[in-house]
Amino acid sequence: MTPEFTADEQRALAPFFTNLHQSVFGLKLPQEVAGALFSRYSRSTKSLRRTFLDEFLGDPELGLKDLLGSQTAAGDDSAALQKARAFYDRVLVGYGDDSVAQLGGAHLACENISNVAAKLLEDARIGIAPLEKSTRYVRFDQKDAAGNYLFYREPRIMASHHHDRYVEVMNLLFETYSKQMEPMLDHIARSLPIEQLEVRDPTSGKSLSYNESAKDERLRRWAETAYRATVRAHACDVLRGYLPAATLTNVGMFGAGQAFEYLLSKLYSHGLSEAKELAAAMHGELNQLIPSFVKRAQVNDYLIGTNGAAKAAASEILKSLPAAAGEPVALIDYERHAEEKVIAAILYPHARHPLQELRQIAALMSAAERRQILTEHFVQRRHRRDKPGRAFENVYYTFDIVGNLGLYRDLHRHRILTQERQEFTTVHGYDTPPELAEAGFKTDFDRCMARAAELYENIYRDFPTEAQYVVPFAYKIRWYMKMNLREAVHLCELRTMPQGHPDYRFIAQEMWRRIQEVHPTLAEVGKFIDWKSYRLGRLQSEMRTEYKRSVYEK
Repeated sequence: MTPEFTADEQRALAPFFTNLHQSVFGLKLPQEVAGALFSRYSRSTKSLRRTFLDEFLGDPELGLKDLLGSQTAAGDDSAALQKARAFYDRVLVGYGDDSVAQLGGAHLACENISNVAAKLLEDARIGIAPLEKSTRYVRFDQKDAAGNYLFYREPRIMASHHHDRYVEVMNLLFETYSKQMEPMLDHIARSLPIEQLEVRDPTSGKSLSYNESAKDERLRRWAETAYRATVRAHACDVLRGYLPAATLTNVGMFGAGQAFEYLLSKLYSHGLSEAKELAAAMHGELNQLIPSFVKRAQVNDYLIGTNGAAKAAASEILKSLPAAAGEPVALIDYERHAEEKVIAAILYPHARHPLQELRQIAALMSAAERRQILTEHFVQRRHRRDKPGRAFENVYYTFDIVGNLGLYRDLHRHRILTQERQEFTTVHGYDTPPELAEAGFKTDFDRCMARAAELYENIYRDFPTEAQYVVPFAYKIRWYMKMNLREAVHLCELRTMPQGHPDYRFIAQEMWRRIQEVHPTLAEVGKFIDWKSYRLGRLQSEMRTEYKRSVYEK
C-alpha cells in the first residue's frame, strides 16, 4: 500500500501523533487544538492527520512548530510525566481510588470503523465526548486506492457463503448513492431556485428577496455560498438512506481515563469481532497516552453473562410473537403528580421544610396558584439557551420510538438521559424521502431496499448480530428514551430548529405533542418548539456561518 505521507510529512507529523500508519491513533496536542481539529475533521473527507498537516501545522497563530523537540510534544519520557504516572499508579492501582482516573483524559481518533462500531463508541454517555464524520457535509461516494467502496468487510460474513451477496449488495447501495448524487443536487436546485428564496441580511436582520440582495455584492456572495452548501447538505440528507450500517466513518473523541476504561471493557465483552478488535487497538494507543488509567480494562464476564442470559430469555419468551413497528412516538410512562413535584422543587431552595411537605402544600394549591408560580419560569425565557431550572428535572417521561436509522444517529447524541436501542433490523420497513420520488428515483430506491432486506434475512439466520451491517439508514429501528422535563425541553427545542433534518424534527415535535397531552400547563415551558416545516431550512444558518467566516477573514 502506498504510504499516505511523504518522508518529510512523516517527520513533521511524528511528534504529534502516537502513530502515522494505523487507523486508530492518539493525539499529543494541546487540548484546545485537538478539539478544534476534531471539529474540522468531522466535516472533511480528509483523514485527521492530513487535515492537521494541511490546515493546522503551518498556522503561525497556533505555534505548533514551536513545540517540536520540546518535552510537551516529544512524548512520554519526561521526568515530570514519569512522576505523574507513578503517582497515579500508586493511588489508582494501589488504593483503588477510581475518582483519580477522572482527572486525566486523552483524545483518540478511530478511523475507518463501521457505523455499527461508531454507535458502540457513542453509547458511552458519561465522560466521553465523541464527534462523528457528518453524512450531511461529506459525500460518501469515495473509493479506496484499490477502487473499493468504503464499507466494513465483516470477517464472519466474508468467510461464509454470504460473501458474494454481501459485497454485491453493499456495492449496489453505494453505486446507487453515487449515481444519484449529481442528479439530486440538480433536482433540489431546480425545485427551489435561489431566486425564489428570502434572504436575511446577517448584519441588519432585514429580510430581502434574492434579487434585492444581489444589489449588495457581499450579501449576494454570502447568499450564493450558503445556498450551494445548503443544497449539498439537503442532497446528502436525502441520499443517506442508501448508506448501510457497514459504511466506514471516522469518530474523534475525548474521554476521561475512567470512562475509557469502562468503554474498553464493554467493547472487549461485545459479541462483534469489530468491537473486540477496536478495543485492542484503542487500548494500545491509550497505553501510550494514559496507561495508568486503562490498566484494568479487560473482558468483563458479568457483562457477557447478563447480556447472554437476557438474549436467551428474549428469544424463548418472544419466539412466537411477530415483530410490530407501532406508532412513531409512544409515551408509555409519565409522572402523575408532575405539577406538584415541580412546584415543590421550585420552592425547596428557598424554604426550610422537607420536600414531602412542600409537595403536600403544592397539592393543596388551586390550579391558578400553581400556574402563577410556573408562569414566571415560562415568561422569563428569552430564547432556547435560557434553560429551565433543576426543578424541572423532577418529572420524567419514557418514550418508545420507531424511526429510521439515519435520524436515530442524530438523536443518539443526547446523553443526559437513559436510552437503549434494539439491534438494527429491516423488519419495521423503511422511510422514503419525498425528494427521491419527485426526482424519479423511487423505483431504484425500493429495489435497493428490497435487496438489502433479502440479504439481511439470509444472513440473520446464520449471524443475527452481524446482520446489522447490512441495514441501510432508511430502515426503521426501535429504541426508548427516558428523560426529565428539563432535558425534553432542550432536546425538542434544539431538534425542531429550521436547520434540523425533517425526519428527526418530526420525532421531536411528536414527543412534545405527547407531553402537551398529559401535562398541558408544564408544556408551556417549551416556548421555542418550532412546529413549522421547511425547505432548505439550513439556508439562514449557512448565511450566518459565511458571515462569521468573512468577518474572521478580515
